[in-house]
Amino acid sequence: MTENASQASFKALVADQADGKAQVGLTRWTDADLPEADVTVAVAWSSFNYKDGLALTGKGRILRRFPMVPGIDFAGTVIRSDSPDFKPGDAVVLTGWGVGESWSGGFAERARVKSEWLVPLPEGMTARHAMAVGTAGFTAMLAVMALERHGLDRTREILVTGAAGGVGSVAVRLLAGLGYTVAASTGRPEQADYLKSLGASVIVDRNELAQPSKPLTSERWGGAVDTVGGTTLASVLAGVAYGGAVAACGLAGGADLPTTVMPFILRGVSLLGIDSVNCPKPRRQEAWTRIARELPPETLDAVTTEVALEDLPRLAEEILKGQVRGRTVVRIGE
Repeated sequence: MTENASQASFKALVADQADGKAQVGLTRWTDADLPEADVTVAVAWSSFNYKDGLALTGKGRILRRFPMVPGIDFAGTVIRSDSPDFKPGDAVVLTGWGVGESWSGGFAERARVKSEWLVPLPEGMTARHAMAVGTAGFTAMLAVMALERHGLDRTREILVTGAAGGVGSVAVRLLAGLGYTVAASTGRPEQADYLKSLGASVIVDRNELAQPSKPLTSERWGGAVDTVGGTTLASVLAGVAYGGAVAACGLAGGADLPTTVMPFILRGVSLLGIDSVNCPKPRRQEAWTRIARELPPETLDAVTTEVALEDLPRLAEEILKGQVRGRTVVRIGE
């Protein structure tokens, strides 16, 4: 592609800072505003996540520099490449790598990133489908894969905490689709029918897990996907059966872990950390291949809401208050 980068103009949702306060608005950027890297992508879709809500409201110190295009993932088409791994016209997806935090991300019609961060879009998967899955669904798949490698007990319930959120919703769907009995934890009773529609067999009140518990309780869970952290994670660990594991991927409840070594020593429970950023490329590709096979688009329709780029500042506060359920996809370009 020979287009002059300085003449390329595109729509971008840009976060800036003035007097210590976040300012967010739609504007026009050029390629010259993007960081230097070897692949330029025409972004078709992004997704809206809890971390994006923190970035757009200025809470949580998510953004590392200003001005910045938030958006922690995207899918689209390569329009310029200096990498032998990609050529113009290739469909790609990106999650992780600090995009939307320290590197301009998906809430713009163009993104320029390092080729090693990209994964070819699996055959048969559209950009919209990829973002209906998004970072949340990718993280859920990594968690399920980690539990499978450890070994899951099919005779016991598998717990998912924060089940109405993005990661939780997809984890419930994945585990139920694989034939496990899924217990879904939520703090909103009105979400019970929604979670059962995803395949949950049991609904657990979040308050059962939110209070400090004994180091060990009755062996209830064969394993768990925890998207919350903090006291909730400690409570989950206390109730996992002998030899079980918890795949932990969330910090909404805090980074502290008020537990003891007893679940790990007396029951041999394993704590599996899931990080969608520091994920080797072969495993990243494996996860997306499995997602394309095991989560066809129609399975996510009931949990996906489509919004426009200009809707995001309004939605930022809602997602932080837990008022956004399932997956939110953002239409960026064609």
